[in-house]
Amino acid sequence: MFSNQKTILKEVSFSGIGLHSGELVNITLLPDDIDTGINFFYKKKKIKASWKNAEISQLCTKIKKDNVYLSTIEHLMSALCGLGVTNLLIKISSGEVPILDGSAKDFVNNILKIGFKEQKKKRKFIKLKKTITFEDKKKFIKIVPTNENKFTIDYTIDYKDELIKKQQFLYNHSYEDYKKIYLARTFCLQQDLEKIFAMGLAKGGSLENAIVVSGNKILNQGGLRYKDEFVRHKVLDCIGDLYLSEHQILGEVTTSGGGHELNLMLLKKIFEDKDNFDVI
Repeated sequence: MFSNQKTILKEVSFSGIGLHSGELVNITLLPDDIDTGINFFYKKKKIKASWKNAEISQLCTKIKKDNVYLSTIEHLMSALCGLGVTNLLIKISSGEVPILDGSAKDFVNNILKIGFKEQKKKRKFIKLKKTITFEDKKKFIKIVPTNENKFTIDYTIDYKDELIKKQQFLYNHSYEDYKKIYLARTFCLQQDLEKIFAMGLAKGGSLENAIVVSGNKILNQGGLRYKDEFVRHKVLDCIGDLYLSEHQILGEVTTSGGGHELNLMLLKKIFEDKDNFDVI
């Protein structure tokens, strides 16, 4: 995991629909310089992918600068973390990253095709010094320090339904482990769709970019990519959200019933006190 900073070798572009906006979005990833981090460029504003710019949201991850918002960045951020990309400029034509197939597959595969440029400076890490916990009723997320300089996620979900039920997945951050989750797609219960539509969301949602569960059935042709695709996707999201730390976190994460809101609250709690961590 300890390596130099890294950007991509040349630019790569994607086009697709915004999951919640329903708008066609064009996005281009460009190489960037040492120590610049991950930045989005939208409406003539550069917005750093950072917990400092993040907005609390339940159904996606949002960042903003002034009155300019960008949403659904989590799958792209997850891909960048999984591939070890530390410096990148992302130009985007609309206020939402395209959902593509609902996973990180297209981001990962197309970035791998163009390759990487290793930069001549060591990357930095956020090393936890204290156990940090955030709880919300029966949901919780916590991170504990590790002497092994690793990043792990032990994720549990329990939907108490007919199909998803209780699932658990342990992720140990490496490209090899990331390959086990990056194909996992976002999902929803059919019974929740009416509520989501009433909120003005999921205008671009379809069976092409999300798993829909109805009772004990999957409505998508072809079914699931993994029998526990649901919890694997939650891990994918968690990786992307926690990369808003600006550097790779080192620690052991355990979470149950978590989501975007809890992930962000954990970051805010970590960084509220400089005694909680070291930058190494």
